Amino acid sequence: MKIVDFGSEKGRIIEAFGSQNLAMTRILSSSGELQTGCMHLGPNGVVGYHQATVPQLFLVVGGEGFVKGKENEELPIQAGSAAFWEAGEWHETRTEQGLTAIVIEGESLKLYLE
Repeated sequence: MKIVDFGSEKGRIIEAFGSQNLAMTRILSSSGELQTGCMHLGPNGVVGYHQATVPQLFLVVGGEGFVKGKENEELPIQAGSAAFWEAGEWHETRTEQGLTAIVIEGESLKLYLE
């Protein structure tokens, strides 16, 4: 067994697409098909508006914020909820008080819960 630390201090600062107060810690990948990471958004953090390259599941495990998808409508999201974006879908996330999410990306992701 290995214990791993995926805290924000292990992450890489991301400023692409106008992102603010965002660190991403890579956790797991499998021969390019699937990647998993932990996204740490601090107070007033933003993941800037951009297109998903592959299907993406954004599982909020702490905090709360707002997400947008192809409808460009801002919806609230909090711990215990997830957003799923299709490949090519424009999306954005922002938070006022901070948010932590596990992000899973991969070509063959299929959403079971709706």
